[in-house]
Amino acid sequence: MSIRKGKNYPYGIHVRDMKELCCDLPIENLPAPKKVYLSMSQHIGAPATPIVNVGDKVKKGQLVGQASGPVSANVYASIPGTVVGIEELVNGLGQKQLHVVIENDDSGEEILLPEIENRLGPTLIERIRLAGIVGLGGAGFPTAVKLTPKSQLEYLIINGAECEPYLNCDYRLMLERTDDIYKGIKYVAKALNVKKIILGIEENKPLAIEAFKIYEDLDIVILKKQYPMGSEKHLIYCTTNRKVPVGKMPFDVGVCVQNIKTMIACYEAIDLNKPLTEMVMTVSGKGIENPKNLKLALGTPLTDVVEYCGGIKERAIKLVAGGPMMGKALIGLNHYTRKTDSGLLVLIDGETNTAEPSNCINCAKCAKNCPMRLMPMFIESCALAGDFVGAKKYGAMNCLECGSCAYNCPAKRSLVQSISMAKNKIREMKL
Repeated sequence: MSIRKGKNYPYGIHVRDMKELCCDLPIENLPAPKKVYLSMSQHIGAPATPIVNVGDKVKKGQLVGQASGPVSANVYASIPGTVVGIEELVNGLGQKQLHVVIENDDSGEEILLPEIENRLGPTLIERIRLAGIVGLGGAGFPTAVKLTPKSQLEYLIINGAECEPYLNCDYRLMLERTDDIYKGIKYVAKALNVKKIILGIEENKPLAIEAFKIYEDLDIVILKKQYPMGSEKHLIYCTTNRKVPVGKMPFDVGVCVQNIKTMIACYEAIDLNKPLTEMVMTVSGKGIENPKNLKLALGTPLTDVVEYCGGIKERAIKLVAGGPMMGKALIGLNHYTRKTDSGLLVLIDGETNTAEPSNCINCAKCAKNCPMRLMPMFIESCALAGDFVGAKKYGAMNCLECGSCAYNCPAKRSLVQSISMAKNKIREMKL
């Protein structure tokens, strides 16, 4: 075991933690809802294909959506009951997605995956694929695909930074399920045939750092409190001094990065034979009566989550899925928890920007703070003018959408939204 300080990187920003609202609160189990709405698109890649019909009886842990390609993921029933709908629903992000709707019969019936015959690398990867595990840090890339790189890797890096304000789910798991995380890490390292394991934790989490000191084969790197420290490229640089070139991936520099929650899911799939049916999220913000850290069934309506947390205060003005920097504003509570969700924020005036944007004043603060060394003001200008070739030339596709530019913009420009739109258009137009 070694403990060392990570490298610093220039640029980026420093934001208020706001984690104190519930960082000391243990994870609570939300009672199973009356209905769950399981999206078939809870991951990057092709949606899962429903393999059940309306009227079918299902048990918790039963496969209801089958992966439809190499970059896809299985979806399992998170409660026992009856399939009462297979329908396209518009979620709180304005996305139309196919959902399998299950009504709870309160039977408590559950089925598990079959026992693993051996624990060799290929078998572990196949179990992770079968269990429907994806990156639970936000991106949702199928984990089994990340565990089959084209060349041998040198490092496995576990992302314990959790640099987004308000969110505490990874932190609480590091305190409450330390050994389960470690077991998951070891299985993933075995699957990758990697000997060097790094756990990066921001310095504002001393209890988490202390919890992992007992494991002799972990290289614990204490990271500077800086946003966006949880970004893969910045985490790799700060822990290994390696730079991921533009257009390349972590495996191109001999690294695989995984999330804390993903490690627990891998442990449960391998040791407990459990597919991915539950998730942990933080419910926070000054607009919710009782901020909490919750473990709950996938597909749980946010109305159930809000009710369990005491309801929304009258002063609340904004709902956010995820953290305040990279999360997405919700148009309402018609949203259902997914594998990649990490938080629900209910914000009041003073916690979120309500000012109308004004013209760019050419201060260049967005460029000064961009952790990817881009010029967001030029990308936005191109995007709004419909010049997506220009937006690509200025590096739109390298944007992390971390929100550092918008956070410090005195004109309150919607920079991230404009750049995200440009990226979508570039992909659509295949520029």
